[in-house]
Amino acid sequence: MLTGRGVAVFVAGLGLWVAARIVGSPGMEVVAIGLAALPFLAALIVSRGTRRVAVRRRLSDVRVVPGARVTVSIDVENRSPAPTSFMLLEDRLPPSLGRPARMVVSGIPGRGTQGVSYTVLPQERGRYRLGPVTLDLSDPFALTRRRMDFDEQEDLLVTPEIEDLAMSPDAASGSNFGASRARQLFRTGQEYYTMREYQEGDDLRRIHWASVARTGQLMIRQDESTRRANGLVFLDNRAVSLGQVRSPAFERAVSVAATLGVLLAHRGFSLRFGSAEAPATPMSEDGFLDALAAIGHESGRTIGPLLARLRAGASTDTSLVLVSGPPAAAELPPLIRSASGFGPKLAVLVYPVDPNTLPAERQVEMEGRATQARLALTRAGWDCIVLPPSMRLNQRWHTPQERPLARSV
Repeated sequence: MLTGRGVAVFVAGLGLWVAARIVGSPGMEVVAIGLAALPFLAALIVSRGTRRVAVRRRLSDVRVVPGARVTVSIDVENRSPAPTSFMLLEDRLPPSLGRPARMVVSGIPGRGTQGVSYTVLPQERGRYRLGPVTLDLSDPFALTRRRMDFDEQEDLLVTPEIEDLAMSPDAASGSNFGASRARQLFRTGQEYYTMREYQEGDDLRRIHWASVARTGQLMIRQDESTRRANGLVFLDNRAVSLGQVRSPAFERAVSVAATLGVLLAHRGFSLRFGSAEAPATPMSEDGFLDALAAIGHESGRTIGPLLARLRAGASTDTSLVLVSGPPAAAELPPLIRSASGFGPKLAVLVYPVDPNTLPAERQVEMEGRATQARLALTRAGWDCIVLPPSMRLNQRWHTPQERPLARSV
């Protein structure tokens, strides 16, 4: 495709040819023909060059947390022996990551490669597809331009925020209770009956440091059986429970589920994940985070299908983590019955909206519903935490007893 400059050169060549014919100058006529043909010769050269250009994209990290800076590097390879002129490169991005990245690539020597890079700063969890890349190639005189499309794309996975539950953000809240809560909920993942010396390849997380201090040798906890304890993280992602995707309550619930699932995995549990739209499925830690990065809300309103999937995953050697909005009074008895087959149980109830933003009457109603749910679950043997969307889990993880809900948010 001719550029504005190329069209101007072609028109000038035609005008010069007309003038040469009028004045009868054969030399000027030859120059005019050459000038008019120059843009088309340039287009032919660019067309041949496009067959020998390749593009490769690399990400500094394909799995990051929100707010992490990712560097995208693009290598443009010139496979022909002749150097290229300048090129305009554009890498398309999802709207949530900003405008398409545009960069100028100067002349690349024959058989050479030139790299360019840019950064993105994803702020929300999700799966983002980068690409495709387009290259606008031009001749040295910028008389013509040809666009090339490269279909190669890369996926950037932004996992939910994962909180550190090891330390209390507030010393007055009792930093030891968080560890006690974790031991009670995840106790089956810590059982062992003997120790042995460390061997190369052993999981360093199973080193028994008390024995190391006593004997001066690295000692590994030996499991009583080869069967690992199970942990099930169940997210009630119904819109009627937590709101729609990207709402503060929904994103807080996803972050809580990710935090507790990673804690289970680090405690040596076999991890399973279920939701209102999918049954409990065994997953690796990375697969679990990948699933949460892409999860959305479910439009169903009834709790029946959710309870059926919950019952299907019940086992006495399985610790259950349920992340949901405060259940309605009618939903509590079937929920408690469906989870009765599990071992230790933890419910994290996230308000669908912050009660402080509601009128007084609506606030009392919502807090009363949460209080009723917490008391019923606690009587049934659950550990229960209630969170407004604006509060992080580690602010309540170390609290031994919930304060009155009407004053705690």
